[in-house]
Amino acid sequence: MKNKIVGFLVIIISLIIGGLTYYFNKTLSSIHAATCSMGPTCAGYQQINFQMVMGFVFTALLILVGLYLIFFGQEKVEIIKKIREKTKGEEKKDYSKILGTLKKEEKKILELVINSQGAIFQSELAEKSGFDKVKVTRILDGLEGKGIIERRRRGMTNVVILKQ
Repeated sequence: MKNKIVGFLVIIISLIIGGLTYYFNKTLSSIHAATCSMGPTCAGYQQINFQMVMGFVFTALLILVGLYLIFFGQEKVEIIKKIREKTKGEEKKDYSKILGTLKKEEKKILELVINSQGAIFQSELAEKSGFDKVKVTRILDGLEGKGIIERRRRGMTNVVILKQ
C-alpha cells in the first residue's frame, strides 16, 4: 500500500514539475522573442527548446517510475505472505529436536525464523537477533548446509524459509 501512495505522490510531483517547466520555457521564449532582434535564428531559441524537451523527458520518466510503483511495486510484507501461503498446507518438521543439536547463535536465528511463521527477510534477522549482517550470513550458511533452511533471492535481499 505504501508503494502505491509513493507512486501517486511521484506522479503528482512530476506533473507539477512538467507544468512549471512548460510555464517557465513559455515565459522565457516570450522574453527572448522580445529582446532578440535576430528572430528564430538566435542561439537562445535552440537552447530553450532543448531545455523544454529535457524537462518533459524527465517528467515522463518520473511518471513511469510512479506508474511502476503503483502497479508493480510490492511490499516486503506481501512477499512474505505469498511465501507463507505457498507453504501453509505442507507438513512441518518438528524443530524442537533440531534446536537441541544447534549452537547458541544458530538456535537463536532458527527460533526467529520459526516464530515468524517460517519465512523472514535476512535483514530482519540481523535486526531482531542483534547480530551483524556478516554473522547472520555465516549462521544461515551453516543452517542451509544442514538442510534446515533455504534462502531465496527477492530483489536486493534474501527471504529465509524453513525447509519442510
